[in-house]
Amino acid sequence: METTRLSTKGQIVLPKNIRTSRAWGPGTEFTFEETGDGILLRPAVHFARTELEDVAGCLRSKRKAKTVAEMRAAIGREVIRRHDRGRY
Repeated sequence: METTRLSTKGQIVLPKNIRTSRAWGPGTEFTFEETGDGILLRPAVHFARTELEDVAGCLRSKRKAKTVAEMRAAIGREVIRRHDRGRY
């Protein structure tokens, strides 16, 4: 078991053999979770950026399909409705 030290800037260096075995390079982002035994470190999972057009219609529905323009208009109406109610 290797040890490391917390720097004055709050940084911890992960041992090289761990970084190499996990293929964690510079810029890898992590999530932290407190557990009863300590801290759990996991690489963050990021989803690829998608556009509405890429996913529209991927769920089943018995309703008539909406166009992208109709969906954007409905979203706009909902934003205005919520704003008028003081939610935003």
